[in-house]
Amino acid sequence: MSVEVVMPKMGESIQEGTILRWVKNVGDVVERDDVLLEISTDKVDTEVPSPAAGKIIEIRAAEGDVVEVGKVIAILSADANATVSAPAPTASSERVTAPVPSPAPTPTPAPAAAPAPAPAQTATATGTVDVVMPKMGESIQEGTILRWVKNVGDKVERDDVLLEISTDKVDTEVPSPADGVLVAQLAAEGAVVEVGAVIAQLSSGSSAAGQQQQSTATATAPATAPAPAPAPAPAPAPAPATATATATATATATNGASKPASVPAGVGSAVLTAVPRESGGRFYSPLVRSIASAEGLSVQELDAIAGTGLEGRVTKNDILNYLGNRGSRPAAAPAPATTAAPAPSKSAPTSAPAQGGGMVYDAFPNINIPVTDDIEVIPMDRVRQLIAEHMVRSKHTSPHVTSVAEADVTGIVKLREKTKNDFLKRNGVKLTYTPFFGVAICEAVKQFPGINVSVDGKNILRHKKTNLGMATALPDGNLIVPVIKNGGALNVSGMAHAMQDLADRARNKKLAPDDIQGGTITLTNVGTFGSLFGSPVINQPQTAIIAVGAIQKRPVVRELDGEDVIVIRHMMYISITYDHRVIDGSLAGQALRAVTQSLEAMNENTVTL
Repeated sequence: MSVEVVMPKMGESIQEGTILRWVKNVGDVVERDDVLLEISTDKVDTEVPSPAAGKIIEIRAAEGDVVEVGKVIAILSADANATVSAPAPTASSERVTAPVPSPAPTPTPAPAAAPAPAPAQTATATGTVDVVMPKMGESIQEGTILRWVKNVGDKVERDDVLLEISTDKVDTEVPSPADGVLVAQLAAEGAVVEVGAVIAQLSSGSSAAGQQQQSTATATAPATAPAPAPAPAPAPAPAPATATATATATATATNGASKPASVPAGVGSAVLTAVPRESGGRFYSPLVRSIASAEGLSVQELDAIAGTGLEGRVTKNDILNYLGNRGSRPAAAPAPATTAAPAPSKSAPTSAPAQGGGMVYDAFPNINIPVTDDIEVIPMDRVRQLIAEHMVRSKHTSPHVTSVAEADVTGIVKLREKTKNDFLKRNGVKLTYTPFFGVAICEAVKQFPGINVSVDGKNILRHKKTNLGMATALPDGNLIVPVIKNGGALNVSGMAHAMQDLADRARNKKLAPDDIQGGTITLTNVGTFGSLFGSPVINQPQTAIIAVGAIQKRPVVRELDGEDVIVIRHMMYISITYDHRVIDGSLAGQALRAVTQSLEAMNENTVTL
């Protein structure tokens, strides 16, 4: 069985990467998470780890080649004794930009597995298109197969829905990348699959008919380790056996096992099973896990390191800085007493001190409330758990402060009442108040760009574009925040179209990966539910969120011809919750005042719809 290594997606706008250096060569035996090569993109240079244990039988891109995201760059065989393919294209400068045919592990069928279903490699004569697990968010590393819409043997056209997947941020459909016949499903419903892993194969050639008998039983392989363990070899050679145990143990840990699997000692990737992919609500990359294992860091010690990456993740520099300050203790020495002490009760947050004073907190403390007949126990669904973790992490990342102002939006109310019917007929979307709020926020950001920032370690990242997040309630009671890209370039009509489109697709699970990435500031309309104002939680890694309350008629004092008079106006409260690490009260107050001034200036004489 072969495993395909694909060019990973290293950012929401990254479509290709350059091969800098191959660390491993054809014929090398590798363990899961061993570094295979180094790549460079527009945003980052990084290492690509092996997705499974095995032997490199083919390299499809040479050093210096530019390769599209998702394209196959190398082939591994789970059989360490496999025959390698022809020499890799190490001298070629040809860019790998076309769909790469599906590889054949060996030119002839394996002699030992005779009565198994027809192997998929028969499609290589006419070419096979790989369908990979898409990246559905900047922090998303894996997805779950919810349902296969198409079955093996079905004919599909480009953009037909093949399957439905679920990730930490969104449930969505995966379209077909090409016309053809679905010849293989490589992940079963319910399987958890790493981003970039091949989940299906399409063929448009004459050999597709033979492949229609491909059994979907292959989809029962662990999704995060696409290569199933090979059948037991006649001779118990130590290297393949170790690789098999390693892959199985790693897959078990990846799929949520609470205890590390038992694997042979002394194998690099086997040691990685002692460092889970996620602990305390924080994801650890293969590189960080590899360093932690090599240096003998315990999970408690790793959890205590203050992460400067996205959503508090530990980066390579974080762990190396920690090791540099850790002293000269032996690598396998136990963690310091402060972190190796018995774990505290789940009724209190984990209080292990981290480098730089940070702490790791438990989003789900167990307070042991007795469950009686008058209490209904409702387990949190996956999305609600993720929201809970995100909210707790945000509160412990940013010191939240909220300022509130009041705006007279009578001009907007009159404008909307006068034009909403014509606007609907002309544009096909409803004219709500929210687009006016979005435009006002973007105008305020232009005047005070200091609120349109993120924090990365000790650096402030000022965003040049205003990518406006729009908090959207879903029918199941959960929340998602699609992003209006470059909102500062839109007028009220453009904002209305963008908001309606994103809201509709969010509620129908039609959002694309890019729709939920890259937000720089967020708008939440708490007035939709009748609230006067709110103090929302910052959507990390942003540093400000603006809430708008319900519009109400209220008596207010105005000056007319030098006299104070009481008049009825449409009033609303606006709040800004901000990260006091980088946004001070004066800046937040000025920005909030700019929002109110922009709203109060909107009327039928100043706004063209």
